[in-house]
Amino acid sequence: MSLRVLIAPDKFKGSLTAQQVATALAKGWQQSRHHDILTLLPMSDGGDGFGEVIGQAIGAKTKQVKTRDAAHRPHQAPWQWEPKSKTAIVESAKVIGLGMLPKGKFHPFQMDSRGLGDVLAAAAKQGATKCIVGLGGSATNDAGFGMAQALGWKFLRPDGSSISDWTGLDQLAKIIPPKKRRLFRQLTVAVDVQNPLLGPKGCSRIYGPQKGLRPEDFPLADACMKQLVKVLKRDHALDFAKTPGAGAAGGLGYGLLAFLGAKPESGFEIVAKHCQLRKHLAKTDLIITGEGALDQSSTMGKGVGEIARLCKQKKLPCIGFAGYLDDVPSIHRLFDMARGLTPGFVTTKQAFAQPEKHLTRLAQAVAQEISSPCACC
Repeated sequence: MSLRVLIAPDKFKGSLTAQQVATALAKGWQQSRHHDILTLLPMSDGGDGFGEVIGQAIGAKTKQVKTRDAAHRPHQAPWQWEPKSKTAIVESAKVIGLGMLPKGKFHPFQMDSRGLGDVLAAAAKQGATKCIVGLGGSATNDAGFGMAQALGWKFLRPDGSSISDWTGLDQLAKIIPPKKRRLFRQLTVAVDVQNPLLGPKGCSRIYGPQKGLRPEDFPLADACMKQLVKVLKRDHALDFAKTPGAGAAGGLGYGLLAFLGAKPESGFEIVAKHCQLRKHLAKTDLIITGEGALDQSSTMGKGVGEIARLCKQKKLPCIGFAGYLDDVPSIHRLFDMARGLTPGFVTTKQAFAQPEKHLTRLAQAVAQEISSPCACC
């Protein structure tokens, strides 16, 4: 008896896009179970690949705009445009992403989100009235300062001189907004974390180290963001520092809420809605998902974990694939079966050298374990 199988993975960060993961899994699965009916539905939770996934789901076209990356290097950035609904989809990782930069060459104090402001301005000029911004994967920790500057906001010291770098925000005395403060009728921010802007769970201390912030950098980063929050609240009645998701992407969530009037929403829920995930689940016998690392964080709001939770609610079996599988109880409670390239199936070196080949082999091996109706039920 054949199974209706939905293959809905996220990316394997640094190795494969969500589409490539889905294709490799399907290829391997079909080799062992060629009678199964496969549906491929690449997913994202707001990070790398978000623009492509949403763009494909709504039939958007890719456009290019001349801008700059997080380190101010010239860059042609893609964004998605759907003219009928006048919707723009912008993926921060494709504009100011950490993966775009040479590892360790730039410090977060040298980087900002100006390039994202350029892309948003281009989308507005195109005629977009709706815009969805995916935040994950950014290299910046500037709370949207650079983006705001690119869109005409001015940041002044007590003597009236302009602040040109976000590390000077500890001297901030006044903020002058541009004449046009809203670019879009509806601006949605796709977040994959719930962190506030400040404090021990804020962007600098939780995600800053991934981007190069050191413990000795925290006092200045904190001072700059606290002063930004103080002045925006005092002079403009903008108070979003404690909003869940404000700390996403180095505080870019906060910046989009404060400077552009955005509304935060779960990146996974945005993708699930546009890709009609729940409709697909209603006509599926087995769900396959996965991401680069299945670990404790996968169960804390990430897309693959949310897919597995939906499957639990609907009593559908769910298999999780990974480049690296962390053998923790929370993963095995959430997934009916979990398999990784490492440790055990191949070496880490082999996994990074030929990820598609080995993921196909792993899917083939797992499919051989499955008996009808489903061994993982």
